[in-house]
Amino acid sequence: MRNTAKITAAVLAAGALTLGLSACGSDKDSASDTSGPLVVAASPTPHAEILDYVKDNLAKDAGLDLEVKEFTDYVTPNTATEDGSVGANYFQTQPYLDDFNKKNGTHIVSVVDVHLEPLGLYSHKVKKADDLKSGATVAVPNDTVNEGRALQLLAANGIIGLKDGVGTAATPADITKNPKNLEFKELEAAQTPRSLDDVDAAVVNGNYAIEADLKPAQDALVLESAQGNPNSNLLAVKEGHEDDPRVKKLAKLLNSPEVKKFIEDKYAGAVLPSF
Repeated sequence: MRNTAKITAAVLAAGALTLGLSACGSDKDSASDTSGPLVVAASPTPHAEILDYVKDNLAKDAGLDLEVKEFTDYVTPNTATEDGSVGANYFQTQPYLDDFNKKNGTHIVSVVDVHLEPLGLYSHKVKKADDLKSGATVAVPNDTVNEGRALQLLAANGIIGLKDGVGTAATPADITKNPKNLEFKELEAAQTPRSLDDVDAAVVNGNYAIEADLKPAQDALVLESAQGNPNSNLLAVKEGHEDDPRVKKLAKLLNSPEVKKFIEDKYAGAVLPSF
């Protein structure tokens, strides 16, 4: 039986605003008390599922007391890690983390890469990207890194052209070629799969695609390549907590042969081990 604390984004966002980004936290916060359980903030799919596998099958033998808290947004896990409400998080990529730290003054660092979720273009209205009509509307994530990733995916498949060197900072303003005159609708990443009935296509993050019962390897019109991809999802902590023995145990377990097999068996190519 799962013993996972599920927290709504609205409640957590309110809590995060109250706590702010203070480094102090409480005297008994999760990050400072290394004798207690390691509390890890995670997106529900696949991150919390992978952590639950570790908790249920590997943690006890490794002497790790692990607690998983599910978050449904891409902001609160980092603010909770910064203020000490949780001891670590597992939901993001290095480019996203770098951008978040820069914009928010947080001090969160990567511990270990775990998996890649290929970004994909999906549609309920066409079967191939070439079938998108002139003036079609495409939903993309509205956070800096994932929007840039989405546009790079479209550019890599010849759907649009982008300015040289914009990387994951790309926005629709950086589009240099748009032969189909596509219009872009910027949405919170979690909303992109829900928009598929309202737009012609949407670029969806792998975890949200899985939650929406999309099968990236089968359903995506175009799919991000895993080869040379810098967007692995990682375990992260507040700077200074990298040597926490609980964090070291979890990092080792997340890169274990058992977890690799679990990812490969459960997600059938929709999630790929990064180790």
